[in-house]
Amino acid sequence: MKETMRLQKYLSQAGICSRRKWEEYIERGLVLVNGKVATIGQSIVSWEDMVTIQDEVVEEQKNFVYYKFHKPRDIETTCAQRWGQSIIDIIDTPERVFPVWRLDKESTGLILLTNDGRIANFLMHPRYEHEKEYVVETFGPISDDDLETMAAWVEVLWKKTKRAEIKRLSTGRFSIVLTEGKNRQIRRMVENIWGRVKRLKRVRIENIYLNKMKEWVLKHLSHGEKAELFSILDIKNELL
Repeated sequence: MKETMRLQKYLSQAGICSRRKWEEYIERGLVLVNGKVATIGQSIVSWEDMVTIQDEVVEEQKNFVYYKFHKPRDIETTCAQRWGQSIIDIIDTPERVFPVWRLDKESTGLILLTNDGRIANFLMHPRYEHEKEYVVETFGPISDDDLETMAAWVEVLWKKTKRAEIKRLSTGRFSIVLTEGKNRQIRRMVENIWGRVKRLKRVRIENIYLNKMKEWVLKHLSHGEKAELFSILDIKNELL
């Protein structure tokens, strides 16, 4: 009997984008298997079936890489360039990688980049609730009551935010740990208590810290960082 795998898994291991993005491409009819439009949940034989997207053959990735990058302001984190520079325009890696999680154009800080769609799926799927930590500076002071309001919940995009861990750093600075990722969530949370964000920096994703990395710097994750991250994700044996 031939060994098969789900198309989404095969595509997520191709190192082009995350599984959720591939599912979008499949639903739009952009992915073909042996010349026929693919479907969600379809199984393939990886060494026998030919998978293409827009006439480009998609091959399973074997050499997985994991980077961290200190994103400066005014850089898009999407792979596709729309206005100005995207993150893929400014990094130089021998492999084709994509960013895990977005960080809005005005914000700075930690970005993970990889060609491993499996780990991207574990990190980005909302049900896993992985921690992301930010340092926020506001225009003007922010009260203890306002910090407590944001920590408990506020309404963002017509939904209540989940409980957040917030610590005051100074009169107009605080750190916040989120386990969700709504669009421009922190900026909207601050606006909800009639404030405005001056600076926003992501400093941690789970066990991966920005530390003293300067802007524009790109580094491979260390073996220790990878091992701990995979252990947190409970996929250590599958990925190491």
